[in-house]
Amino acid sequence: MSQPSPYFDNLPTRINKGDRTAGMAFGKHIHWGYWENPQSATGTLEDFAGAAEALSAKMVEIAQISDNQTILDVGCGFGGTISYLNDHFDYLKLTGINIDGEQIKRARELVKPKGNNSIDFINANACAIPLDSLEGDRLLAVECIFAFPSRLEFFQEAYRLLKPGGKLTICDFLPVPWFAGIWQYWENKLNPRIATTYGTAKSSNPVFSFISLSQYQELAQKTGFKLATVVDITKNTLPTYPIVNRIMREANPNSTIFNTTEGLAIISRFGWMGYLILDFVKE
Repeated sequence: MSQPSPYFDNLPTRINKGDRTAGMAFGKHIHWGYWENPQSATGTLEDFAGAAEALSAKMVEIAQISDNQTILDVGCGFGGTISYLNDHFDYLKLTGINIDGEQIKRARELVKPKGNNSIDFINANACAIPLDSLEGDRLLAVECIFAFPSRLEFFQEAYRLLKPGGKLTICDFLPVPWFAGIWQYWENKLNPRIATTYGTAKSSNPVFSFISLSQYQELAQKTGFKLATVVDITKNTLPTYPIVNRIMREANPNSTIFNTTEGLAIISRFGWMGYLILDFVKE
């Protein structure tokens, strides 16, 4: 039996063909959900869509975004976080970056500037952003840095594009220290399976490249950033997994690709893999 195409690689096609589930769950945001009270999660697509919006809102809160700022959202997907910023703030210069041209096309169709905001979407690699020194106030990367070609090169780009005192705010899956070595050992073995579910922007890159908090601290020091804030929201994201597993089963009922998400759910529930928001300041 041939392996099904990666679900997330084909999202634009699924949505354009009228796939209601894909459109409701991932038509605006392509990331996990955030529930302030995880027990309140209902398991519906509508609830998940609201939680995905809430994750963007949480990122914006921690990044301390306000009016009259220049914001760059790298790995912007369909522009969901740009849309949130456009709805809630004024006098923003917003730029979304994504390596997937189809996702950028949809973002341009969906998100139009409101009030005194300006919006631009650019099809580009996160580690080679075709912008001059942006003098940006804030740079966001919402649940995407693990798929970038190099965290080091991305942090260097962020440093180049931010003004002194500017902030880089990311959310990522972080293994606890003792599990980090185990994960890295198994990473190459697991990535082909992961790719069947989530796809990969570039075949030569690992699909999921996870590093520990101490490695992030070392990366920050190496690139001129200070890790200012760490917020563990693992428990707030756990209701995502049953929903995404159900979506995977419905999309490919004869496949076992949903096991990838279930595996991530298990190690997250056991506390071996965290979901954290990290806020860095350019020194």
